[in-house]
Amino acid sequence: MIVYVGNIISGHGKTATTIETLGKLLQKEGFELQLTSNKQNKIFRLFDMLWTVFKHRKKIDYVLIDTYSTTNFLYAYYMSKLCIWLKLKYIPILHGGNLEERLKHSKAKSDVIFKNAYANVSPSLFLKTIFERYGYTNLKHIPNNVELKEYAFKQRTSVKAKLLWVRSFAEIYNPKLAVEVLHSLKQNGVEASLCMVGPKKDDSFEKTQQLAKKLAVEVTFTGRLSKQDWISRSAEYDIFINTTNFDNTPVSLIEAMALGMPIVSTNVGGIPYLISDKEDGLLVKPNSKEDMIQSIENLVNSPEMVENLSKNARKKATTFDWEVVRNQWKSLLV
Repeated sequence: MIVYVGNIISGHGKTATTIETLGKLLQKEGFELQLTSNKQNKIFRLFDMLWTVFKHRKKIDYVLIDTYSTTNFLYAYYMSKLCIWLKLKYIPILHGGNLEERLKHSKAKSDVIFKNAYANVSPSLFLKTIFERYGYTNLKHIPNNVELKEYAFKQRTSVKAKLLWVRSFAEIYNPKLAVEVLHSLKQNGVEASLCMVGPKKDDSFEKTQQLAKKLAVEVTFTGRLSKQDWISRSAEYDIFINTTNFDNTPVSLIEAMALGMPIVSTNVGGIPYLISDKEDGLLVKPNSKEDMIQSIENLVNSPEMVENLSKNARKKATTFDWEVVRNQWKSLLV
Protein backbone atom coordinates (compact mmCIF):
# COMPACT_ATOMS: atom_id res chain seq x y z
CA MET A 1 0.00 0.00 0.00
CA ILE A 2 1.13 3.55 -0.79
CA VAL A 3 -0.04 6.64 1.07
CA TYR A 4 0.34 9.73 -1.09
CA VAL A 5 0.49 12.99 0.87
CA GLY A 6 -0.24 16.31 -0.84
CA ASN A 7 -2.75 19.08 -1.40
CA ILE A 8 -5.99 17.83 -2.94
CA ILE A 9 -7.42 21.26 -3.66
CA SER A 10 -9.20 21.16 -7.03
CA GLY A 11 -12.46 20.80 -5.12
CA HIS A 12 -11.79 24.24 -3.62
CA GLY A 13 -11.57 25.98 -7.01
CA LYS A 14 -7.80 25.60 -7.37
CA THR A 15 -5.73 23.95 -10.07
CA ALA A 16 -5.29 20.21 -9.57
CA THR A 17 -1.88 19.39 -8.11
CA THR A 18 0.38 16.40 -8.78
CA ILE A 19 -1.24 14.22 -6.13
CA GLU A 20 -4.49 14.33 -8.08
CA THR A 21 -2.96 13.60 -11.49
CA LEU A 22 -0.10 11.23 -10.65
CA GLY A 23 -2.17 9.57 -7.95
CA LYS A 24 -4.89 8.55 -10.43
CA LEU A 25 -2.32 7.28 -12.92
CA LEU A 26 -0.59 5.13 -10.30
CA GLN A 27 -3.96 3.71 -9.28
CA LYS A 28 -4.62 2.77 -12.91
CA GLU A 29 -1.31 0.89 -12.89
CA GLY A 30 -2.65 -1.30 -10.08
CA PHE A 31 -1.04 0.34 -7.06
CA GLU A 32 -3.19 0.49 -3.92
CA LEU A 33 -3.16 4.19 -3.01
CA GLN A 34 -4.57 6.22 -0.16
CA LEU A 35 -4.55 9.96 -0.97
CA THR A 36 -4.51 12.70 1.67
CA SER A 37 -5.58 15.47 2.23
CA ASN A 38 -8.46 17.52 0.86
CA LYS A 39 -9.02 19.58 4.04
CA GLN A 40 -9.23 23.29 3.22
CA ASN A 41 -7.90 24.49 6.59
CA LYS A 42 -4.11 24.04 6.58
CA ILE A 43 -3.87 22.88 10.21
CA PHE A 44 -6.66 20.35 9.72
CA ARG A 45 -4.96 19.24 6.50
CA LEU A 46 -1.69 18.56 8.31
CA PHE A 47 -3.38 16.55 11.04
CA ASP A 48 -5.35 14.60 8.43
CA MET A 49 -2.09 13.75 6.64
CA LEU A 50 -0.40 12.62 9.86
CA TRP A 51 -3.41 10.59 10.99
CA THR A 52 -3.79 8.85 7.62
CA VAL A 53 -0.18 7.64 7.70
CA PHE A 54 -0.43 6.56 11.34
CA LYS A 55 -3.73 4.77 10.75
CA HIS A 56 -2.34 2.71 7.85
CA ARG A 57 1.17 2.30 9.25
CA LYS A 58 1.07 -1.52 9.38
CA LYS A 59 0.15 -1.84 5.68
CA ILE A 60 2.28 0.90 4.15
CA ASP A 61 5.05 0.09 1.69
CA TYR A 62 5.88 3.70 0.78
CA VAL A 63 4.75 7.21 1.64
CA LEU A 64 4.92 9.69 -1.25
CA ILE A 65 5.17 13.32 -0.13
CA ASP A 66 4.62 16.27 -2.49
CA THR A 67 7.27 18.74 -1.29
CA TYR A 68 7.12 22.47 -1.97
CA SER A 69 9.00 25.45 -0.59
CA THR A 70 6.33 27.38 1.34
CA THR A 71 3.89 26.08 3.99
CA ASN A 72 3.99 22.66 2.37
CA PHE A 73 7.66 22.33 3.28
CA LEU A 74 6.55 22.08 6.91
CA TYR A 75 4.05 19.37 5.94
CA ALA A 76 6.94 17.45 4.42
CA TYR A 77 9.06 17.98 7.53
CA TYR A 78 6.45 16.68 9.97
CA MET A 79 5.52 13.81 7.66
CA SER A 80 9.19 12.84 7.41
CA LYS A 81 9.58 12.89 11.20
CA LEU A 82 6.55 10.62 11.55
CA CYS A 83 7.81 8.21 8.88
CA ILE A 84 11.25 8.05 10.53
CA TRP A 85 9.64 7.30 13.90
CA LEU A 86 7.41 4.60 12.36
CA LYS A 87 10.33 3.24 10.27
CA LEU A 88 8.43 3.74 7.01
CA LYS A 89 10.02 4.28 3.60
CA TYR A 90 9.10 7.71 2.34
CA ILE A 91 9.77 9.51 -0.95
CA PRO A 92 9.62 13.31 -1.21
CA ILE A 93 8.62 14.49 -4.70
CA LEU A 94 10.38 17.81 -5.24
CA HIS A 95 8.19 20.51 -6.75
CA GLY A 96 9.03 23.86 -5.21
CA GLY A 97 11.03 26.03 -7.57
CA ASN A 98 12.19 27.95 -4.48
CA LEU A 99 13.35 24.87 -2.58
CA GLU A 100 16.94 26.08 -2.81
CA GLU A 101 16.04 28.80 -0.30
CA ARG A 102 14.95 26.06 2.10
CA LEU A 103 18.24 24.22 1.55
CA LYS A 104 20.07 27.44 2.42
CA HIS A 105 18.03 28.71 5.35
CA SER A 106 16.40 25.56 6.78
CA LYS A 107 19.34 23.18 6.61
CA ALA A 108 18.48 21.13 9.69
CA LYS A 109 14.90 20.52 8.53
CA SER A 110 16.12 19.86 4.99
CA ASP A 111 18.56 17.24 6.24
CA VAL A 112 15.81 15.51 8.20
CA ILE A 113 13.54 15.35 5.16
CA PHE A 114 15.97 14.55 2.36
CA LYS A 115 18.82 12.58 3.97
CA ASN A 116 16.48 10.08 5.61
CA ALA A 117 14.32 9.54 2.55
CA TYR A 118 14.23 6.22 0.72
CA ALA A 119 14.69 8.35 -2.42
CA ASN A 120 14.06 11.93 -3.43
CA VAL A 121 12.25 12.14 -6.75
CA SER A 122 12.94 15.27 -8.76
CA PRO A 123 10.67 15.87 -11.77
CA SER A 124 13.08 18.65 -12.74
CA LEU A 125 16.70 18.20 -13.80
CA PHE A 126 17.16 21.77 -12.57
CA LEU A 127 16.21 20.87 -8.99
CA LYS A 128 18.16 17.61 -9.16
CA THR A 129 21.27 19.63 -10.03
CA ILE A 130 20.66 22.04 -7.13
CA PHE A 131 20.16 19.23 -4.60
CA GLU A 132 23.34 17.52 -5.76
CA ARG A 133 25.18 20.81 -5.33
CA TYR A 134 24.06 20.84 -1.68
CA GLY A 135 25.40 17.36 -1.11
CA TYR A 136 22.26 15.21 -1.40
CA THR A 137 22.88 11.95 -3.22
CA ASN A 138 19.73 9.80 -3.01
CA LEU A 139 18.08 11.54 -5.97
CA LYS A 140 16.11 10.09 -8.86
CA HIS A 141 14.88 12.07 -11.87
CA ILE A 142 11.36 11.09 -12.94
CA PRO A 143 9.93 13.86 -15.13
CA ASN A 144 6.51 15.43 -14.91
CA ASN A 145 4.19 13.64 -17.25
CA VAL A 146 1.24 14.13 -19.53
CA GLU A 147 -1.05 11.60 -21.19
CA LEU A 148 -0.11 12.49 -24.73
CA LYS A 149 -3.26 10.96 -26.21
CA GLU A 150 -5.27 13.75 -24.54
CA TYR A 151 -3.44 16.45 -26.52
CA ALA A 152 -4.38 16.70 -30.18
CA PHE A 153 -1.33 17.93 -32.06
CA LYS A 154 -1.96 20.89 -34.33
CA GLN A 155 0.94 21.63 -36.65
CA ARG A 156 1.30 25.40 -36.62
CA THR A 157 2.74 27.10 -39.68
CA SER A 158 1.86 30.74 -40.20
CA VAL A 159 0.58 32.34 -37.01
CA LYS A 160 -0.95 35.54 -35.75
CA ALA A 161 -0.25 37.10 -32.35
CA LYS A 162 -3.14 35.20 -30.77
CA LEU A 163 -1.65 34.65 -27.34
CA LEU A 164 -2.56 32.07 -24.72
CA TRP A 165 -1.39 32.25 -21.08
CA VAL A 166 -2.20 29.37 -18.70
CA ARG A 167 -1.19 29.56 -15.04
CA SER A 168 -2.50 30.39 -11.59
CA PHE A 169 -2.59 34.14 -11.03
CA ALA A 170 0.31 34.64 -8.64
CA GLU A 171 2.82 37.47 -8.39
CA ILE A 172 5.82 35.19 -9.10
CA TYR A 173 4.29 34.25 -12.46
CA ASN A 174 4.20 37.94 -13.47
CA PRO A 175 0.81 37.88 -15.24
CA LYS A 176 0.79 41.65 -15.77
CA LEU A 177 3.62 41.27 -18.26
CA ALA A 178 1.25 39.42 -20.61
CA VAL A 179 -1.08 42.44 -20.67
CA GLU A 180 1.82 44.83 -21.22
CA VAL A 181 3.00 42.70 -24.15
CA LEU A 182 -0.48 42.74 -25.70
CA HIS A 183 -0.71 46.52 -25.36
CA SER A 184 2.71 47.11 -26.94
CA LEU A 185 1.99 44.74 -29.82
CA LYS A 186 -1.16 46.70 -30.60
CA GLN A 187 0.80 49.95 -30.30
CA ASN A 188 3.19 48.50 -32.89
CA GLY A 189 0.29 47.89 -35.27
CA VAL A 190 0.27 44.11 -34.78
CA GLU A 191 -3.11 42.38 -34.77
CA ALA A 192 -3.06 40.69 -31.37
CA SER A 193 -5.32 39.05 -28.76
CA LEU A 194 -4.79 37.49 -25.36
CA CYS A 195 -6.56 34.80 -23.35
CA MET A 196 -5.49 34.22 -19.75
CA VAL A 197 -6.57 30.94 -18.16
CA GLY A 198 -6.15 30.17 -14.48
CA PRO A 199 -7.51 30.56 -10.97
CA LYS A 200 -6.77 33.41 -8.58
CA LYS A 201 -3.96 32.68 -6.12
CA ASP A 202 -3.24 36.20 -4.86
CA ASP A 203 -4.21 39.78 -5.67
CA SER A 204 -2.24 39.70 -8.94
CA PHE A 205 -5.52 38.63 -10.57
CA GLU A 206 -7.21 41.91 -9.74
CA LYS A 207 -4.05 43.86 -10.56
CA THR A 208 -3.86 42.25 -13.99
CA GLN A 209 -7.49 43.04 -14.70
CA GLN A 210 -6.98 46.64 -13.56
CA LEU A 211 -3.95 47.00 -15.82
CA ALA A 212 -5.91 45.72 -18.83
CA LYS A 213 -8.60 48.29 -18.10
CA LYS A 214 -6.04 51.08 -17.63
CA LEU A 215 -4.31 50.26 -20.92
CA ALA A 216 -7.67 49.86 -22.66
CA VAL A 217 -6.90 46.41 -24.06
CA GLU A 218 -9.40 43.60 -24.23
CA VAL A 219 -8.22 40.45 -22.46
CA THR A 220 -10.23 37.26 -22.08
CA PHE A 221 -10.05 36.08 -18.45
CA THR A 222 -11.58 32.61 -18.21
CA GLY A 223 -10.80 31.82 -14.59
CA ARG A 224 -10.01 28.20 -13.81
CA LEU A 225 -10.86 25.79 -16.63
CA SER A 226 -10.75 22.03 -16.67
CA LYS A 227 -7.89 20.52 -18.63
CA GLN A 228 -10.28 19.45 -21.38
CA ASP A 229 -11.76 22.96 -21.62
CA TRP A 230 -8.47 24.82 -21.91
CA ILE A 231 -7.09 22.27 -24.37
CA SER A 232 -10.18 22.86 -26.50
CA ARG A 233 -9.73 26.64 -26.12
CA SER A 234 -6.08 26.38 -27.22
CA ALA A 235 -7.12 25.56 -30.80
CA GLU A 236 -8.26 29.18 -31.14
CA TYR A 237 -4.80 30.55 -30.28
CA ASP A 238 -1.39 30.36 -31.95
CA ILE A 239 1.35 31.28 -29.46
CA PHE A 240 1.77 30.18 -25.85
CA ILE A 241 3.45 32.75 -23.61
CA ASN A 242 4.98 32.13 -20.19
CA THR A 243 5.86 35.29 -18.26
CA THR A 244 7.09 33.88 -14.96
CA ASN A 245 9.95 35.35 -12.92
CA PHE A 246 10.55 32.10 -11.07
CA ASP A 247 9.81 28.52 -12.06
CA ASN A 248 10.70 24.87 -12.02
CA THR A 249 9.34 22.59 -14.78
CA PRO A 250 5.74 23.72 -15.34
CA VAL A 251 3.39 21.08 -16.72
CA SER A 252 1.55 23.82 -18.65
CA LEU A 253 4.62 24.23 -20.87
CA ILE A 254 4.81 20.49 -21.51
CA GLU A 255 1.11 20.57 -22.39
CA ALA A 256 1.62 23.48 -24.80
CA MET A 257 4.48 21.57 -26.44
CA ALA A 258 2.25 18.50 -26.80
CA LEU A 259 -0.37 20.67 -28.55
CA GLY A 260 2.25 21.96 -30.98
CA MET A 261 2.03 25.57 -29.84
CA PRO A 262 5.15 27.68 -30.41
CA ILE A 263 6.24 28.90 -26.96
CA VAL A 264 7.78 32.18 -25.86
CA SER A 265 8.95 31.86 -22.26
CA THR A 266 11.14 33.67 -19.81
CA ASN A 267 14.49 31.97 -19.33
CA VAL A 268 14.32 31.29 -15.57
CA GLY A 269 14.78 28.41 -13.12
CA GLY A 270 14.24 25.01 -14.69
CA ILE A 271 12.76 26.26 -17.96
CA PRO A 272 16.02 26.10 -19.97
CA TYR A 273 16.27 22.45 -18.84
CA LEU A 274 12.91 21.92 -20.54
CA ILE A 275 13.03 24.20 -23.59
CA SER A 276 15.95 24.43 -25.98
CA ASP A 277 16.04 28.00 -27.28
CA LYS A 278 15.22 28.32 -31.00
CA GLU A 279 14.80 24.55 -31.26
CA ASP A 280 11.48 23.78 -29.55
CA GLY A 281 10.65 27.20 -28.09
CA LEU A 282 11.95 30.74 -27.68
CA LEU A 283 13.52 31.92 -24.42
CA VAL A 284 13.72 35.57 -23.37
CA LYS A 285 15.09 37.51 -20.40
CA PRO A 286 12.74 37.65 -17.40
CA ASN A 287 10.44 40.66 -17.15
CA SER A 288 11.57 41.89 -20.57
CA LYS A 289 8.57 43.16 -22.46
CA GLU A 290 10.77 44.16 -25.39
CA ASP A 291 12.34 40.71 -25.80
CA MET A 292 8.99 38.96 -25.61
CA ILE A 293 7.45 41.31 -28.17
CA GLN A 294 10.39 40.82 -30.51
CA SER A 295 10.10 37.03 -30.27
CA ILE A 296 6.36 37.11 -30.92
CA GLU A 297 6.83 39.38 -33.94
CA ASN A 298 9.57 37.05 -35.23
CA LEU A 299 7.11 34.15 -35.06
CA VAL A 300 4.40 36.10 -36.86
CA ASN A 301 6.87 36.91 -39.64
CA SER A 302 8.58 33.52 -39.94
CA PRO A 303 6.36 30.56 -40.91
CA GLU A 304 9.42 28.32 -41.27
CA MET A 305 10.48 28.99 -37.66
CA VAL A 306 6.94 28.35 -36.42
CA GLU A 307 6.72 25.04 -38.26
CA ASN A 308 10.05 23.83 -36.85
CA LEU A 309 9.27 24.90 -33.28
CA SER A 310 5.83 23.30 -33.43
CA LYS A 311 7.12 19.98 -34.77
CA ASN A 312 10.10 19.82 -32.38
CA ALA A 313 7.97 20.77 -29.37
CA ARG A 314 5.63 17.85 -29.98
CA LYS A 315 8.60 15.53 -30.41
CA LYS A 316 10.04 16.59 -27.05
CA ALA A 317 6.64 16.23 -25.38
CA THR A 318 6.67 12.52 -26.24
CA THR A 319 9.47 12.03 -23.70
CA PHE A 320 7.03 13.15 -20.97
CA ASP A 321 4.25 10.78 -22.03
CA TRP A 322 2.89 8.61 -19.21
CA GLU A 323 3.53 5.56 -21.38
CA VAL A 324 7.24 6.35 -20.98
CA VAL A 325 7.30 7.81 -17.45
CA ARG A 326 5.21 5.09 -15.80
CA ASN A 327 8.01 2.54 -16.16
CA GLN A 328 10.29 4.75 -14.09
CA TRP A 329 7.72 4.91 -11.29
CA LYS A 330 7.20 1.15 -11.46
CA SER A 331 10.91 0.47 -11.16
CA LEU A 332 11.02 2.63 -8.02
CA LEU A 333 7.87 1.36 -6.30
CA VAL A 334 7.70 -2.34 -7.18
